[in-house]
Amino acid sequence: MRRLILAGATLMVLEAAAFSADNYWVVGNRATNTCDIVTSNPVIFGDIWFGDGPYTSKDDAKLARSTIGACPKDDTKDEPAADGNSADK
Repeated sequence: MRRLILAGATLMVLEAAAFSADNYWVVGNRATNTCDIVTSNPVIFGDIWFGDGPYTSKDDAKLARSTIGACPKDDTKDEPAADGNSADK
């Protein structure tokens, strides 16, 4: 019985930590042929054909996106534009 209570308490702590942290996922979008970084857990259905994550920072998600073979290498959506404004605003 103690094991069950301990396992339940551990699970609750881990779930609370996961929901309180900002997480990022890399998702492949078949319709636009891009890999996007999103902040919610993706549902793999329709045009979304893969999801990878969660990552604890956007920089980690960008690094992961650069190593995924299915992602286009010229994806500069999150990079700053020439005028200093971000392209994803």
